[in-house]
Amino acid sequence: MNILIVLTSHDTLGNTGRKTGFWLEELAAPYYAFKEAGANVVLASPAGGQPPLDPKSNEPAFQTELTRRFEADTAATAELAHTVRLDSVRQDDFDAVFYPGGHGPLWDLAEDAHSIALIESFIAANKPVALVCHAPGVLRHVKNTDGSPLVRGKQVTGFTNTEEAGVELTDIVPFLVEDELKAKGAVFQRIEDWAPYAIADGLLITGQNPASSAAAAQVLLQQLASRAA
Repeated sequence: MNILIVLTSHDTLGNTGRKTGFWLEELAAPYYAFKEAGANVVLASPAGGQPPLDPKSNEPAFQTELTRRFEADTAATAELAHTVRLDSVRQDDFDAVFYPGGHGPLWDLAEDAHSIALIESFIAANKPVALVCHAPGVLRHVKNTDGSPLVRGKQVTGFTNTEEAGVELTDIVPFLVEDELKAKGAVFQRIEDWAPYAIADGLLITGQNPASSAAAAQVLLQQLASRAA
């Protein structure tokens, strides 16, 4: 079982002068879920090498047992320091793909032609695609084979407008994940802010926020297990 994890390479939070990147919990939780299920995990990013960590995600208030485990794991941090370039990976080599969030993906992966084509190729090959928190925004330009938006008519979730308002970045982000998914015809689902929530609609698996990372990873693993049975 080979699972690709795609991380952002974008480190600037709009024009605020602050840094952003990927959210640590959204990498650590699926990373260990996949490893413990026996998967071979490959980390990729648009620029390759060390992707930027959103510094806020490593503040004490947002640390978890798994983020601390990841930070202390020399093998994991070495993998993170040497992510492969996104344009070098092929869907054929993997059984599934997982996109952690953080605000970074809204700037780079959402507009990245390689990412768009990669997701389309996974869906066309009947392989699951999971995205959590801000990462469902990466689907904004992804299309079905007939040219319609991939998310049209599908039940999806992602970082909500009220969660974005809660972190006071509504006017900073290039687009709001909830609004964008709805604009593309998605049937947007959500529960209360910050609670774990992950859903699947066919091959598409989405999680609402950082707390949903482990749940989204488990849904992905369940889909892979059902295929192998």
